[in-house]
Order: sequence, then C-alpha cells, then structure tokens
Amino acid sequence: MDKTSNKHIELKSDRLSIEIAYPGTVYSGSRFDWNGFITGIVLDKKHSFCVPESPIPGQGSGGFGLCNEFGIETPIGYDAAKPGEKFLKLGTGLLTRPDESDYFFFDKYEVTPFPVKIETGYNTAVFRVEPVDCNGYAVKMTKKIFVDNNKLFIDYNLENMGIKPIITEEYCHNFFAVNNNKIGTGYLLKFPYNINPDCVPEVMDIKDRGIRWNTVPKKDFKCCPKGFQNVTPHYWELLYEPDRVGIREFSEFPVANVAVWGTTHVVSPEVFIKVNIKPGETQKWTRKYEFFTY
Repeated sequence: MDKTSNKHIELKSDRLSIEIAYPGTVYSGSRFDWNGFITGIVLDKKHSFCVPESPIPGQGSGGFGLCNEFGIETPIGYDAAKPGEKFLKLGTGLLTRPDESDYFFFDKYEVTPFPVKIETGYNTAVFRVEPVDCNGYAVKMTKKIFVDNNKLFIDYNLENMGIKPIITEEYCHNFFAVNNNKIGTGYLLKFPYNINPDCVPEVMDIKDRGIRWNTVPKKDFKCCPKGFQNVTPHYWELLYEPDRVGIREFSEFPVANVAVWGTTHVVSPEVFIKVNIKPGETQKWTRKYEFFTY
C-alpha cells in the first residue's frame, strides 16, 4: 500500500473530480469495504454529491459518499465461528466474533484488515485485495475505479481462492445530496418501472415510477421498490430540480433487491447483487454512475 500522508487519491476527467480515501484513513470500521471508499465527487468544478451518513461525528457507522458493503445479511462463516474466532468480511478484513449473538451489520467488530496493493493514475485507481484464508474461505478481489467525462465506473472482480463457496450479497450505500441541499420537495427519484414499494414512508409521495418528498424528513426513512425484475440494465435517476442537476446509476448485473434509505440530509438508493462463487471460479460486475446537468 502507498504510504503517502495524503488521505485521498484524486481522479480526474474533463468534467469530474473524484476523491477516494486510502484504506484505513477516513474509514476503519467493520461494516463497509475499505477499498474504493469515495468521499468526494464534483461535476464541472461546481456541483457536489457526497455527504456523510451522519453530520454528527461518531454517530452512524461511518459511511460517506459511495461506500459498498458485502454481507449485510449473509456474513461469510459467521455461524461456524465460535466467540473469539474470526470470520470473513469481504473488502474489510477478518472480523472477530465477540459472543453468541447473531451477526448485526451495525455492530462494531474487531478488524484485522486485508493486505491491499494500490495502483493509481490520472483517471484510474486499482485496489488489489490479497486473499487471506479463514476456515477455508479466501477471496482475491480487484476493484477498479475510473472516470471518463461525466461517468464514474466501479468494476469488481472476485476470485474464490478457498475451498468453500462464497455466498453473500453486495450493494453500494450511496450517501448522496446534491450541493448539500437537504432532502425535501426539490428532489425526484425515478425508476424505469412502477415502484410498488413494500411500504410508503409518510415523508414520501409515490406515483407510478417516481418518489417525491413532501417535507424535510425528521428521521430515517426506508422503503423497498419492487418491479425491478426483468429490467436490463437496471438504473435509477435522482434529480435536484432547483439546480437542474442529477445522478444516474446503471447496474450491469442481475438485480437481487432495491432499497431507498435516507434521512434529513441524505438519500441513498441501493441496488443489491447476489454473490455466489464456487472454489476456483470468478464473479465480475460493474456499477456505472452518470453525473449531469439538464
């Protein structure tokens, strides 16, 4: 790993400026992937998108901007680990099971981080996470982030180097707000299908393919849009209409689930993929973001 004192890797295109935290600097918790932890995105030197999970230091789980997580529901090897033993958290490291309680993603676990090699260029950063065996589970992960014009790409390549299958899930927790504007009536979140969510938080007005907010939320909200099956490629679009600025995320993989989480200052559309890799095999996928004015 690069031993620079700078906390960030900077990537640039003709329209985007990206900041990526070096692993273990801005974030060193047990929930999110340490690699490719994107803390800043600026379009045309004017419009910003990344905000913290919580504006109050020490609250929340330390998320910021674009940070993905493996195993929020399916921790690898947790059930077989005894208290005091380690289990695998992809992108993070070996975590220690503290007691007999069930795994909970929001809890804080002791972390032994994975070794990682980083290669950077003007518009590209590559994180090569070395495999560490843990009770027969071992994964070599390569995560490539690059920018081109107004687009940001995140490529994942996971190779199962162990003797047991890797079965879990991954999603990106997109902590977004356009130009630091609070969530409210100016935002519109659109999908290419009728949403039909599992519930409708009282701060939301949902009609057909769109979600609007009727007030600034005072607390967390969450819903899970349905209808994403058979939509290829899947995408969502978040518009901040007063500034005429937007974001799209294209998920170039079979979508397993969709959720929308947020609170007063942030909204996070989340798209999940199932990870299922037999020993000796590889799974690849890509997330593509577009940042634009209209």
